Amino acid sequence: MTPEENKILDLQILQRDRHQTSKGLRFKLLEEIATTPVAKRWIIKGIFARGETSAWIGPPGSLKSALFASAAVSIASGTDWFGRRSKEACGVLYFALERVDLVERRLIATAQSLGLPTNLPIAVVPATIDLVRPQSVQAVINTVKEAENAVGCRFGLCAFDTWPKLLAAGGGDENQAKDQGVVFANIQRVMGATDVHVALIGHTGKNEERGARGSNALDGHVDLMVALGGDGGIKTATITKANDAPDGPLFSFKSEVFDFGKDEDGDPITVNVVSQEEVRIAPATSKPNLKPNQKTAFAILYDAGSMGLSTEEWNAKAREAGIGARRRADMIDIRNALKSKGLVREMGGRWMVNHSS
Repeated sequence: MTPEENKILDLQILQRDRHQTSKGLRFKLLEEIATTPVAKRWIIKGIFARGETSAWIGPPGSLKSALFASAAVSIASGTDWFGRRSKEACGVLYFALERVDLVERRLIATAQSLGLPTNLPIAVVPATIDLVRPQSVQAVINTVKEAENAVGCRFGLCAFDTWPKLLAAGGGDENQAKDQGVVFANIQRVMGATDVHVALIGHTGKNEERGARGSNALDGHVDLMVALGGDGGIKTATITKANDAPDGPLFSFKSEVFDFGKDEDGDPITVNVVSQEEVRIAPATSKPNLKPNQKTAFAILYDAGSMGLSTEEWNAKAREAGIGARRRADMIDIRNALKSKGLVREMGGRWMVNHSS
């Protein structure tokens, strides 16, 4: 970091700890909060912001790791990403918790396919990280700071690929909300000390419409949840939860094969990367096919009008219609299915029908 950047960071820390006490916890007064900018500190406008978290989930073959190699290269080079404006070029720390060789090849191939140099401020960590244990927090923080010193710039993104490994390495269970809660408390500590965006790459369960594999607590922890899916060669990234953005399709993309050349036996060395070719999906001319219970649940929400319904209100009305009386998870499945089809969204704790539905 430059001397000026260090000076700014020291000032931020001083202001943050202004009311640190010897017995209590630090705090800020409302009048002090009101004088600070309220706008998010975007890295990629509308997607990655400092001090926030995102989760990117999809089944095998959904190109989630290839997509994140593309995101890492865009952030490190300060280039726009799928039409979203780059607001800051910064370093990326990529924790490759599985298939590190493939991650490294993808990052190099992605940079070269864009005509970019391979000395971008991206660092790959091949070690298995156990964020169930508090001791690992300091190791991650130290790694961010040492990587910043190595490349001479601030880092803005920490990516963990894949997120379940953060739990499994410490004996945690992704099906247990309490174990997820421990990891997210430690992620908050990492963000508090480094001011990065933390992105988690994970898997959907056997039923893709139910979202991320394991406990659904993940959905409540992150600021942005993006589901990846699609038939054939074209994949679509769809926002299924965001703190301050509507749910729905984000962008579509496809892959291409990058050829490094040939190995010592004359065989090609290749890797899949995200194609730079723009992919446009024609708008649907008719509403998605819905199962009977999905149609009923959608009709209930539609009849509620612009105010929508809370989860409890929607559940109660659905039970009156005979949905979810025997199996409470039925309504969870239905809500996730309607979200994935872009028909409904959740904002401020209430569910509403999308205007285009």
